[in-house]
Amino acid sequence: MKKVAVIMGSDSDFKVVQKAVLKLKEFSVPYEVRVMSAHRTPEEAAEFSKNAKDNGFGVIIAAAGMAAHLGGVLAAHTTLPVIGIPIKSAAFDGMDALLATVMMPPGIPVATVGVDGAANAAILAVEMLALSDESLSNKLVKMKMTMADGVHKKDKDIQRKAAEL
Repeated sequence: MKKVAVIMGSDSDFKVVQKAVLKLKEFSVPYEVRVMSAHRTPEEAAEFSKNAKDNGFGVIIAAAGMAAHLGGVLAAHTTLPVIGIPIKSAAFDGMDALLATVMMPPGIPVATVGVDGAANAAILAVEMLALSDESLSNKLVKMKMTMADGVHKKDKDIQRKAAEL
């Protein structure tokens, strides 16, 4: 199975990024977690991305706040899919990171989840890997069935509460 690279721009992003790691663990997807900066270690980020496919990665998740150029730098140097997680910051409540992550030039896409959406980034990575892995696909089907069961239970509970009014 291909690995998922989980790259964050700063160790302070880990409190958000750990939700992606936990979701990857839930699906038994191998991963590596690293800190690299688009601005402070751009050569290292570019080199990692250039070699990611040869090093067994299938997807790269990039988490960054503020200017949030990490996803774009990584995407510029690979043909692997890159998923960006915009990290909320104090200054603009994550809107700066969201716009920097999602607004990429033609030919350098970064799939972008919501601000602090680490769990969804991991699920999207699993969906990408599941295109060629039936066991992952089956796990995703089971997850969606579990979510639907939860909604059905809530629906029945709310109907009961409403009838009791």
